[in-house]
Amino acid sequence: MSENSLNPEEKRQDEKEKQAQTPGEHRGRKQQRLKQLYPKPQHTTLQCIHDRSLKAVVIGLGYVGLPMAVEMAQSGYQVHGIDIDAGKVAKLRAGHSYIIGIEDEVLQTLLEANLLTAGTDYAAVAGADVIVICVPTPLTDKHQPDISYISSAVGGMTPYLQQGSLVILESTTYPGTTEEHVKQPVEAARGWTAGEHFYVCYSPERVDPGSVHYGVKNTPKIIGGSTPACLSYGTQFYGSFLNEVVPVSSTTVAETAKLFENTFRSVNIALVNELTPACEQMGVDIWEVLQAAATKPFGYMPFYPGPGIGGHCIPIDPIYLSWAANRQGSELRFIELADATNRQMPEHVVQRAAALLEQRGHSIRGARVVLAGMAYKKDIDDLRESPALDVFRLLSAAGADVVFTDPMVPVFRQDDGSMLQSRPASPELWTWADLVIITTDHSAFDYQEMADHAPLIFDTRNATAGCRGNNIVVLGQPERHDHGRAHSFGQEKGTEGDADAQSEHLKHAGHEKHVEYEEVVEDAELAETEHVEHEEQGMEKEEFQDTEHEASGSKGHSNSGQTTREKDSAGADVKGQNERYPGTKRESVPSGEGAENENGESHGIQDDAWADQDVKNVHGKTGDGYGES
Repeated sequence: MSENSLNPEEKRQDEKEKQAQTPGEHRGRKQQRLKQLYPKPQHTTLQCIHDRSLKAVVIGLGYVGLPMAVEMAQSGYQVHGIDIDAGKVAKLRAGHSYIIGIEDEVLQTLLEANLLTAGTDYAAVAGADVIVICVPTPLTDKHQPDISYISSAVGGMTPYLQQGSLVILESTTYPGTTEEHVKQPVEAARGWTAGEHFYVCYSPERVDPGSVHYGVKNTPKIIGGSTPACLSYGTQFYGSFLNEVVPVSSTTVAETAKLFENTFRSVNIALVNELTPACEQMGVDIWEVLQAAATKPFGYMPFYPGPGIGGHCIPIDPIYLSWAANRQGSELRFIELADATNRQMPEHVVQRAAALLEQRGHSIRGARVVLAGMAYKKDIDDLRESPALDVFRLLSAAGADVVFTDPMVPVFRQDDGSMLQSRPASPELWTWADLVIITTDHSAFDYQEMADHAPLIFDTRNATAGCRGNNIVVLGQPERHDHGRAHSFGQEKGTEGDADAQSEHLKHAGHEKHVEYEEVVEDAELAETEHVEHEEQGMEKEEFQDTEHEASGSKGHSNSGQTTREKDSAGADVKGQNERYPGTKRESVPSGEGAENENGESHGIQDDAWADQDVKNVHGKTGDGYGES
C-alpha cells in the first residue's frame, strides 16, 4: 500500500513522525499502523472463502464436531476430521454415521467428493487454514472444570500449526479458557502473536440433539476473537456457510454467554422441579398450572418438571460459571441451589414410586420395575448424565428388580461393569412389571398399550396425557391414596424402623453415587414375608427372564483401554441388536459429544461388534448430574 492511500489526517501525522524519528523508526511505526488498519489475512482469506479453497480440520467428531464438519463440507470446503477413536474414524471412512440426524448417504456423498476425510493423526493440521476444536469439557471428580481435553488438543495440533491459521474453540468452558489455554500456549510454543501470525476465536456450540427445527446451519452463531483481526477472520469464515453470525467483543464474552444460556435453563427447571412435590401435596396439578401460565404472551417462558436433568450442558455448564465466579471471589448461590434441587429429583421419583407400590401392597424390595427410557432426552440415544441412570441405581439399591426398555439404547453398563440389555417394549413386559416408570418420553412407545397392560404406571414426563386407564400416576399431579393412605418409602405394615432406614439409605445413595451400596437389613418378619411372596411369584418371574435371556443374550466385549473424550452410551452387538431390536435406528449406539456438548471425541471401538466404554463415561464423570439438554 502506498502513502497516497492514507487519508489527509494520516498524511499530516506521517509527516510529523518523519521529522521526529529516524527513517528506520518511521518505517516501523508506519508498517505497524498499516497492519492495524488492514489485517494481514483479509485479502487472501476472502479469496479462499469465495472459491472454497480454504481447508479445515475439526478436532473431535462427536455430537458437535461431526455435524460441524459435515456442514462445512456440504458448503464446499475440504474438511478433515481428527478423533482419537480409531473405530469411529473407521466407521466414518466407510460412510456409516453414529450421530442421529446425519445419514449414511450424506457421509458417503461427501467422502466420494473428497470433501470429508477422517483420521487420528494431528499431522493433518499442517495442511489446514482453519482448525475447529470440539472436544468435551466434563467435570472432575471434585466437581470442577476438566479442560484436559482442550489442552490435549492444543498440544497435539501446535507443532503442525501454520502461520496465518485460524484456531476456533467450540467446547463449552469457563470464561478465560480460550486466552489461557489456546492463545497463550501457542504463542509460547511458536513465538507467535495472535492477530498477526495466527488467529484465535471462541464460538460456543449450540447443539440441540434430536431437534428437527434447529441444526448447525440455522442456529445463530456467537463468536468472539482475541483481537479485531481474529474476529474478522472468524466472522467471515462462519458467515460463508451459516445463516447468521453474532460477533461479540471478546472470547470471554462468548464463553460467558454460552454458560449463561444453560444456567438460565437450569435455574428455571429447578424452580419447576422444586414446585412439583409441593403441588402434589397441595392437590394441584402442576401440568395444568404450567399450561395455563404459558398462555401469557409476554414475560413468561414455560419449563417442565421431570425425573432430573441431563446431557452435556445443563448439569455441567452452570458449574463452570459458578467455579469461574468463585475464582474471582463471587458466589453464585442460585446456581448451587438449582444444581442441588435438580439432583434431588431422581430420589423424589423413587420415593414416590415406593409409596405407590406400598399403596398396592408391594414392598419396593423385590418389586419388578421397568424403566421406560434410559436416554436423557426424548428420541435420542444419549445416556450422558441421564436421570434414568440414577433412578435405576436408587431402585436397585433399595432392592427392586429393575429392567429397562429403550428403542434408542440397546444396552448400558451398570456400576459393577456388567452390560444390561434393553427389553423389547411389549404387552408381556408391561404385564410382568409391578410398576412401569416412564423416565424418557420416546415417541416409539405405545403408551395406550402400556396403560392397557401395566398394573401401575408412574409417568415422570406427562407422556400418557390422553391415555385411558386409572392405573396411571403422573409426576406433579395430586397424590392419590387408593388404599386410604400413602405409606412411607420402604414401609411394610408394622415396619416403621425399616422404612426410616431405607429412606436414609436412599438419600445417601442419591448424593453419593460412586460408593458401594450396602444391603438394607430388614427384620426377620419382613424377610420371611418377602420370601413367601417371592416363592409365589418366582415361576412367573423366572420364566419371563429366561425367555428374555434367550432372546437377547449378549456377546462378549472388551474395552480398548483408551480414555474417551465423550460421555456416551455403551455399544452393542450390531447384527444381534438389529435382529433383537428392529426398532433401533443406529447400527451401534453412537458416541456422545463431551459437549453440551454438547463437544468431542469418544471411546475406541475394539471391533465391529462393540462400541464399549468405561462405566464412569456412561454415567458422567461426576455421576451427580441429571437430565435434560
